[in-house]
Amino acid sequence: MQKQDVARLFTTPVDAPAYAPTRYQFTNREYLNIYYRTDPEALRRMVPEPLTVTNPIVRFEIMRMPDVTGLGDYTEAGQLIAVEHEGEAGEFNLAMYVDSVPAISSGREYSAYPKKGGSPSLYVDSDTLVGTLDYGTLRVATATMGYKHHAMNLDEARAEICSPAFMVKTVPNYDGTPRICELVRTQVTNATIKSAFTGPARLELFAHAIAPLADLPVLEVVGASHILTDLTLNPVEPVYDYLAA
Repeated sequence: MQKQDVARLFTTPVDAPAYAPTRYQFTNREYLNIYYRTDPEALRRMVPEPLTVTNPIVRFEIMRMPDVTGLGDYTEAGQLIAVEHEGEAGEFNLAMYVDSVPAISSGREYSAYPKKGGSPSLYVDSDTLVGTLDYGTLRVATATMGYKHHAMNLDEARAEICSPAFMVKTVPNYDGTPRICELVRTQVTNATIKSAFTGPARLELFAHAIAPLADLPVLEVVGASHILTDLTLNPVEPVYDYLAA
């Protein structure tokens, strides 16, 4: 392999890249979102400056993705925290648990999504939409929602999907010191909402040392949505450099 060819590699292994070099398009991406109020002090301990917590609301999400260009079929679950940055409302993406190695690798390397391994699922059980997350052999989250009880306004559903997202991007040097440590922003801008519903919902989180979702306890469920959409992810852009500061 010539030097110029090495410089053009987007990821490794050199003979079998861990993920495809493409812009990821999602067809029939299905969300179960549970919004809940939690302990404000717990949020302030986890949300990095210069983001601010103005409302102690967390979104627990399960995303079923059966058709993704370059990545195939997989499922994710995670927690996002309502924040503001320089007057703009958005969400801080705290953690994502994913059942696909290519999706984990591309999300972390190509972007800044805080992905790690997990076993989420989303399915219909009789008249109930059910989302679960297992870490290893243990259940760490169970979400339930009445199946398609009330139609949502599609513009409101689009606003949920298209909320700005903030994440921390870190890349270490070989000696363990940080090479990159940035706050980044991204936003979905081209979602096509196919259906959207709301209904009664509940969420249980279970204590776990390595998947600590329950560190943001559920004090009150304040909303829920079930959304089906097509969308394309946009690149991230840095908004704050922690090393320069």
